[in-house]
This record gives sequence, structure tokens and C-alpha cells, in this order.
Amino acid sequence: MIPTLELQLQTLPDSPGVYQYYDKEGKILYVGKAKNLKKRVASYFNKVHDNAKTNVLVKKIVSIKHIVVPTETDALLLENNLIKKLQPRYNVLLRDDKTYPWICIKNERFPRIFSTRKMIKDGSEYFGPYTSFKTVHTILDLIKELYPLRTCNYDLSKANIDSGKFKVCLEYHIGNCKGPCEGLETITNYEKQVQAIREILKGNFKESLKDFKKLMGELAADMKFEEAQKIKEKIEVLENYQSRSTILNPKISNIDVFSIVSDEAMAYVNFLQISHGAIVRSHTMELKKKLEETDEELLELAVVELRERFHLNSKEIILPFVPKAFGIDFGDKIKVTVPKLGDKKQILDLSERNAKFYRMDQLKQIKIVDPDRHTNRIMAQMQKDLRLSVEPRHIECFDNSNIQGTNPVAACVVFKDGKPSKKDYRHFNIKTVEGPNDFASMEEVVYRRYKRLLDENQQLPQLIIIDGGKGQLSSALKSIDDLGLRGKVAIIGIAKRLEELFYPGDSVPLYLDKKSETLKIIQQLRNEAHRFGITFHRDKRSKAAIQTSIETIPGIGEKTMIALIKHFKSVKRLSKATEKEISEVVGLSKAKKIVEFYRESNPKP
Repeated sequence: MIPTLELQLQTLPDSPGVYQYYDKEGKILYVGKAKNLKKRVASYFNKVHDNAKTNVLVKKIVSIKHIVVPTETDALLLENNLIKKLQPRYNVLLRDDKTYPWICIKNERFPRIFSTRKMIKDGSEYFGPYTSFKTVHTILDLIKELYPLRTCNYDLSKANIDSGKFKVCLEYHIGNCKGPCEGLETITNYEKQVQAIREILKGNFKESLKDFKKLMGELAADMKFEEAQKIKEKIEVLENYQSRSTILNPKISNIDVFSIVSDEAMAYVNFLQISHGAIVRSHTMELKKKLEETDEELLELAVVELRERFHLNSKEIILPFVPKAFGIDFGDKIKVTVPKLGDKKQILDLSERNAKFYRMDQLKQIKIVDPDRHTNRIMAQMQKDLRLSVEPRHIECFDNSNIQGTNPVAACVVFKDGKPSKKDYRHFNIKTVEGPNDFASMEEVVYRRYKRLLDENQQLPQLIIIDGGKGQLSSALKSIDDLGLRGKVAIIGIAKRLEELFYPGDSVPLYLDKKSETLKIIQQLRNEAHRFGITFHRDKRSKAAIQTSIETIPGIGEKTMIALIKHFKSVKRLSKATEKEISEVVGLSKAKKIVEFYRESNPKP
């Protein structure tokens, strides 16, 4: 008989460990770690969670199992292993590493060096795993260009070579191999090359460059200039590869760097392995959030997983912050550094840029392949960033336009699902305000817009954006209050200078990350409202100017004026038109009057 949840909670220890949640069918739901099992597990059941998935998880829990371990670090490692083994429904998913390539130095006489996806425990050395075959091929091509190694799979035992069992192949004749199969190369010389290759695979180019330069000098001293030139070319190849791979102080070696960027649904952890100032491996891991896990929790999980996946044994790791489970030293053996300045901060910033670029690439792909998922993600992010109660699927933005108080107009642009809905755009002529009064104009326009939507029983937006600071926002709020919409529709103001977001009743503005997608959409709304308002204002001024000019021509009435406006569009074009062109619109008699008027108004010198 399964004890009640209450009884299970009471009997949990105040110790570090791992807990497992199971449903009524005995299926694993979730695996988690805790510094204090009793407090951590109880926190799931003593409150209503903000995240709906967490509430669903809690309702499904029927039984709890736990494993006590000595330290938080042990709990972290055990959690990682159990998640991969049990794959609980509500845990972040971790991919296996079986598809990653390695570079193998085969355990044999005259070792071969090649790429492989399988690790065989036969004493061979494996470097990697690498995150792409492109990197592996680049390194193997470099090795082949520098050192002539055998590619055959013969058993080159001393007995076989002495008996003359093998003959040199084409690789020997074209200079890619020195013929160890016929005893033309000594095991000592061959092993020296393999040792140099080991250092290159570790990111250390110093010894190889030193040996090549020494050999080049000896060949040049012996007047063997052609051979010296070949060695010089190898030095250039190695230096070129080194310059491309070395990005900071060569003294920084055997360090792993981890950074994280995240959004509502996903987190991306980038990992860089540094050896002798060079990046010898880079990988970005995706983690799909299940229960609103924090960056700290996800980074803990990712560091443990990546170190295990890539068989890392570095003594120092660089992080953007120290997760609590790590303590001061991760596992009491590894130094954890959070740099603020210098070369280590530079490499941490590089790792973060890699994570951000990876995220951008993934989002672009999602936008193309699954636009609905892209929209849902954007809306969820905007809801969180702007502290809204619902997703802002329908947003309206207002902007005023006037020049020295003339022709005051306003514009309202509408975005639905984060995209412009131009058929819903509206412009307004200011009717009740005289002179350049932006505050009063905003109050009038907002009232007219939502009074009409209410009268016509149309859907209201989830968010209203006012282009302006506290003054314009306060004016818009008066209309919102008059219509009884306070609390029913969210409203914010955006000030142009510092991109400050103002909320009703809050004197402290909100500042969003300048690169955030939420701010970009708000800026796009503001700019579109400004463009739409300015266009309407410009058209209105042009028509007013045309009307003013034409109305002064004797014998020209309102109908004639309208016909001329529609045809010529501007006063300038009308004033330059010929009598024949004008007569085709309003007749010869009126055309003569118009031409004569402009001739007298603009006499030729």
C-alpha cells in the first residue's frame, strides 16, 4: 500500500539528495535535486504555482521516492544520470553523444591517425569528441600536410617488416608516407611525429614550430634549399592554422567556458574548450524548458552533462555566475571562476555571443518552418517582459502629428500577433482642440477610438501604446477612465529619448534590453504610427496649400478646384501645366484664367 502524500512528505530527511515523482500508474514524472529534500519537495505542495505545467505535475503526483547523497554536487551528478536513464516527462531533455566524431591515435606499431564515431577500449588514444566532422577533417588535413604518416592497416610488426612481407604503395611514391612497411622509416622518428601531433590536438603548436624551424635552419646550413623551402611552407601552414585558432593569451590553457542565454521556452548553453589560448572545441546545447527552470538550474545541469559527454578533465571552468550547487569549488577539485575583466572575461563574452548567434539561427529557422510556434513564443515573451496578465495578441499604438499647430492629426496603427494589420489602421482629424496641444489631442483621439469600438461591440486590444511620456499617457488614461476601461485594457507610454516605458501609477519607468524582441516590436509599432501619421499630415497640408492657392483665382469655384486637385496633385504641377493640359480638365475658358493668373503671379525676368 502506497502511503499518503502527506505522510511521505513528513518522513523526508533534511539532507541533500535526489527526489523522484511518480503518477498513479507508477510512471516517472520528474527527477529533481535538493540541498534539503524535505523543504524542496514540500515547496511543490504548499502553494499554487504561476506556471500551469507545474500545477498539472503536482496534481499527478501519487508517490515520491528519494535518494540521500553526501553533498549537493553528488546530487547534481546523480540527477543528471537519472534524467538520461529514466527520461521523465517533465524534465529538460538531454541528447546522447553517440553521433559525435573523435580523432583516434591507434594503439599499434607505427600508429595510424583517423576519425571515428566509435570508441574501442584497446589502448588507443581518442581526442574529442568534436561537434562537427568539418572540424575533424580540417585538423586531419593539417596533420597530413605536416607529417607523412601511413594510412594502410597492415600489421607492421618487426617480424613482418624484417621478412619483407609488405611493399611500399602509391602513398610512398607521391611523398605522403616514408615507407615504414619496408623499414624505410625508424619507429623512433615515427613516434616523434606522433608526439608532435598529440600536442597539436591539445592546441599546443609551440614544440612543432620549434622543431620545424630548427630543421629548416639545419637544411639551409647544409645548402639543401629545396628541402628547407618545403619545411618553410609547413611552418607557414602551421602558423596560419595557429593564428586562426588562437584567440587569447596562449598561457590560458586547459579551461572550459560555459555561458547561457534563454527565453520563455528554451535555453542555450554554449561550451568552449580552451587549450594554449586556442578554442579546440565548441558546442551549443539546447534545453527545452518544462517547468520554468531558472538559468541557474539549467546551467548546473548542462555543465555536468557536457563535461561527461565530452570527457572533460580541466581543472578550471569559467561561468557567468556560480550556481549554488557548485559551492566554491565544483566537486572540491575544480576551480570555478566568474571573471569581471581581462582575457577570461573576453572568452566568456565570446561564448555568450556564440550562444546568442545559435539562438538567433534557431529562431530564424522556426520562423520559416513553423510560423505559429514563432508567434506563440514572441507573444509569451512580450507578456512576460511587459508584465501583462494576457498575451498582447492585439496591440494599438497612437501618435499625434502637427507642425506649429497647423493641420493637427493623429494616427492609430494596429498589430495582430506581432505583425501590422494595415486594414485596421485609422487616422483622425483633431476636432475639439485648438492649437498645438498634444495632451488634449491624445485624450480626444483615444476617447473617440474606443467609444466607437464599444458602440459597435468590436473587440478591444489587449495592449494600448501611447507614443510619448507621462503627459501623453495621463491624457490617454483620462479617456480610458471615462469609458470605464481601466483594468480591462493594459496601457503604457513610450518616451523616445531613452526608450522608457511608463505604466499608469508607476513613477519609475521600465527599461527593456535594447536588443530584446519585445522592444523591437514596440519600436516598430511606434515608428509605423509615426510614419502613418506624418503621411496623413503631409497629404492634408498639401491639399490645404493647393486649395488656398486655387481659391484665389477669379472665376474658379469649388467643383473646379476639386477636379484640378485630383488631376494635378500639387500647386507646382498646376502652375507649370500648359493651357491645353488644363483645358482637358476644366475647359478652355477656365484654363485661360488659370494660366493668366500664374503668369501674373510668377512673371519672367
